[in-house]
Amino acid sequence: MRAEELRSLQAPLKERYREDPGAAEVTLTASGNLDEGISCSVRTGAAVVADFRGTLGVGKDAPVGFKSIRLRFDLTTDATPEQLDTLIRLTERYCVVLQTLTAAPELTTSFGSSAT
Repeated sequence: MRAEELRSLQAPLKERYREDPGAAEVTLTASGNLDEGISCSVRTGAAVVADFRGTLGVGKDAPVGFKSIRLRFDLTTDATPEQLDTLIRLTERYCVVLQTLTAAPELTTSFGSSAT
């Protein structure tokens, strides 16, 4: 795709996001159920979103990435407050996403070479 084609495709989205920045915000959700095993399977909602405000360079104030990440437990349980505190503590300790964001991994960007 040529640069002109890309710009013409992006133009209506950029205009919309300039006029209504909230139109570029999307809330993604996931829910999980504890299976019979020891792990929890998580099904994410199928959300397809093209060209967020930040990735289009609509404004320097438009962030690229997530604004917030929340985890919420909806439980039916007779667990004690101490047990629930332990659940939160262990979830935070072993959550791959949280740990990756907390202790950011080394990031690299590079070009590969290919024969043309």
